[in-house]
Amino acid sequence: MSSPVPASSSPFAEPFGAVLLDMDGTLIDSIGSVERSWTAWSGEYGVDPRRLRGFHGVTAEQVVAALLPEDVRAEAFARIRAIEVADVEGITVLPGAAELLGMLSAGGVPTAIVTSSTDDLAEARLTATRLPHPPVVVTASDVERGKPFPDPWLEAARRLGVDPSDCLVVEDSVAGLRAAREAGCRGLVGVLGTTPREELQEVAHVVLDDVSHLVTTVGGGRVRVVGH
Repeated sequence: MSSPVPASSSPFAEPFGAVLLDMDGTLIDSIGSVERSWTAWSGEYGVDPRRLRGFHGVTAEQVVAALLPEDVRAEAFARIRAIEVADVEGITVLPGAAELLGMLSAGGVPTAIVTSSTDDLAEARLTATRLPHPPVVVTASDVERGKPFPDPWLEAARRLGVDPSDCLVVEDSVAGLRAAREAGCRGLVGVLGTTPREELQEVAHVVLDDVSHLVTTVGGGRVRVVGH
């Protein structure tokens, strides 16, 4: 089910020249790995796990910076990277993800994955799931400022050679959606799984249960949203 979007003001009235997709919580379910990794890390660094709430959608480096003093941040960031890369157990592809990526690829639609994960973690999780992914994958390692800043979305649009205003974004976190909006992306689709619907509705143009509910048609290398 989705939240209503008035036809007269719908950002989906025209087709999009590119699609930018978040990874964790949008294309793959990695929540078990994430929770195990950060719980273990918290124990090592004496952090109350309850302090981790509210950080979904931002980079690990930013989480570490918010929780620990400067003199241990580099070590702690390296440690959480190592823990997460080593734990890919139980990570699965979410409904509709493989089908959507396949359709966009077959239709010649410029597509990118845009993730808050570092490059090594993104590769580990994509490899573990065997999810076919586009050549363009923008990670937190590729930009100076990751989500919730707009830089990753802007970099993805740049690499694809499209204007951000011609991009459709699919994301499961409020932080990521706000970053995409700041980047000037025209269509913002929120998907459920990690964030309550009412929170996503404050930022997204439409909220779906998962990407299998995103109905699109492809033509001339562009994609049109026809059902939401």
